Amino acid sequence: MRTEAEIRTTGMQALIAALGLVEAERFIAALSRDKFDYTQWRRTGLPDTDIETLAEQANQAMRQAQQKAS
Repeated sequence: MRTEAEIRTTGMQALIAALGLVEAERFIAALSRDKFDYTQWRRTGLPDTDIETLAEQANQAMRQAQQKAS
């Protein structure tokens, strides 16, 4: 099991890989600034897919981010 720091780092790497540095920062700022209903976002904000597919997509994005970083 990864630590919270490792999860945050991996999450930021995934955001940066998907959005670029500036847009990732804007996303984080928007979450901090706006009233955010996680439960509603969870219902509507994620793709309608099974957890295995979603996990594979996340892993693929992480691998791509790691390749770009090295």
